[in-house]
Amino acid sequence: MNDTPTETRSVVVEREIPHPPEKIWRALTQPHLIEEWLMKSDFKAVVGHRFNLRGDWGGVLDCEVLAIEPNRKLTYTWNFTHEDAAFDLKSVVTFTLTPTSTGTQLRMEQSGFRPDQRQAYGGAKAGWQQFLEKLEQVLARMD
Repeated sequence: MNDTPTETRSVVVEREIPHPPEKIWRALTQPHLIEEWLMKSDFKAVVGHRFNLRGDWGGVLDCEVLAIEPNRKLTYTWNFTHEDAAFDLKSVVTFTLTPTSTGTQLRMEQSGFRPDQRQAYGGAKAGWQQFLEKLEQVLARMD
């Protein structure tokens, strides 16, 4: 089996959020806010910065910031090393923010799931729905 990009799948979640892109951007890039809706992290909005996301489940994700367009686009790796190939994940998460008349269209794509990673793919599909619900709760509390 070769690892060509055509063999991978993506999880895409889109939702209209009634807040401006600048506010959502803060929640996507400030570590104390990231912790409230996603996981503990040592994130910095600097291309090339390596950071970890630490889940309540005990797992640690190794990440690196790949691209930043303030208030528009954020891309980073989302890698989980595991001895079982079905869980050894090398993926990329991209958040795209598009202003709308009532707020922002948020698009999250996590790409890189191999066909043998059905459980990881299913977990991501469910997980991102929950993460983005929490994100909306955090945004509602922010000034």
